[in-house]
Amino acid sequence: MTSFEEAETEETVTCLHMTFYHPCQENKMMFRCLNFCKREQVRAGEMAKFGRDSNVCHYNFMDARVSRIQFSLQLYRKLNSTELCFEIKNMSKKTKLIVDQTELGYLNKIDLPWKCIICFGDYQILAETQEGESVDYFETHLHLAQVPILQERCLPSLQPVPENGISSSMFPSHSKRPIEIDENESC
Repeated sequence: MTSFEEAETEETVTCLHMTFYHPCQENKMMFRCLNFCKREQVRAGEMAKFGRDSNVCHYNFMDARVSRIQFSLQLYRKLNSTELCFEIKNMSKKTKLIVDQTELGYLNKIDLPWKCIICFGDYQILAETQEGESVDYFETHLHLAQVPILQERCLPSLQPVPENGISSSMFPSHSKRPIEIDENESC
């Protein structure tokens, strides 16, 4: 037998690709502490925390309007399954976290969809999960968007979130009539 035949089977690693956007990034550089160059490993039992407190969070936003810990992500395996998933938890007492169309208050958590948009304030994050098998760690790969993610995805842009964290523009009005669009028109 050759060493190739005796080598352990290579495991694939779950990777969370996250693309970040903020309208003031060019001027205020709030993402300057994020590592956009390479994938980073996070041990499976640890929470990946995002916020402004560099003593607690590995992923830091340089913005006083962001909570010390804005949100956390944790890898887990579903019961009686080999499927690995992420759970996202809002850690901010002041700001609601929007995951696709779901609003999360303080300490609320949900399963992170395989592909979704996470919003809080003017922040937009596209999260995409690449499946893997390793149960020891996962990877994050961060990207910086030059254009708004909501605009790029042909979704309605969110208005600034008021102090209570609820914006009426985020929820479709029941009184509006549907608008008919030609199926050949683009967004």
